[in-house]
Amino acid sequence: MSLPHLPGRGPSTPLRRAANLSALAIVMSAAASTAAAQQPGPEGSGGPGGPGGSSWGLGLGVFSAQKPYTGSDRETKVLPLLQFENQYVKVGALGIEVKLPGLDLGDRQRLDFSIVGRMNLDGAGYEADDAPILAGMAERKGGFWTGAQVQWRNEMANVSAEWLGDVAGKSKGQRFSLSVEKPFRLGPNLMISPRLSAAWLDKKYVDYYFGVRSSEAMAGRPAYVGKAGVVPGVGVRAIYRLDSHHSLMFDARVAGLAKSMKDSPLVDTSTENRVLVGYLYRF
Repeated sequence: MSLPHLPGRGPSTPLRRAANLSALAIVMSAAASTAAAQQPGPEGSGGPGGPGGSSWGLGLGVFSAQKPYTGSDRETKVLPLLQFENQYVKVGALGIEVKLPGLDLGDRQRLDFSIVGRMNLDGAGYEADDAPILAGMAERKGGFWTGAQVQWRNEMANVSAEWLGDVAGKSKGQRFSLSVEKPFRLGPNLMISPRLSAAWLDKKYVDYYFGVRSSEAMAGRPAYVGKAGVVPGVGVRAIYRLDSHHSLMFDARVAGLAKSMKDSPLVDTSTENRVLVGYLYRF
């Protein structure tokens, strides 16, 4: 399926298409994995597909995102949703989570640990023709991020903490994030999960994606060195089960930029946002 060319953009290149596919597939696959996790398996099962089993998901989603760079157009793509999970790993396109032994705390509480790897974290990165303000800028690549995650599951909410570092050496940055999500079941088929999050981004991350090097400075775009900052976020996820195999999903997120990002000459807004609407078939 071909998509209309977005206004204000240069011709699409194989490099940009690959980067976009990587970023969007990560977000979509994360939502697909969550959809599968929130749907109970066969009665009496202890995880995806039952004890020792696995869960496969395949579908289609429409993803729309607005980056904060001045003059950037909203990007909307139609892409496949891919998901696989068993008791050892969770895989979604270019993202992978290796599950480690967890701790049962009793009282319906549990700690889960994992090692994670992600390509193009949060869709970060750009090419010079992605927005007029970026003309003449060197490309910023998404990198490959690895780290660790811990999740505390309890009756009140699910709390997650995650540390990631760019091992590909693009930004050489690091990120630490916390999130709280509370699932609400509204009837037998609908689940809604609002969430709050905060991510600390180090100086190297902010400077790479929002800084302006001296060689890139020009009138209206002075040199700028980014500093570490905290990005708050709020979102909501909804899963509607049509039956045991078919599900519809919705996921939206708005994130506020850290002060050091808003001060960048590349930015003209204080937030960025993304929305996913999709369909998933669970085998």
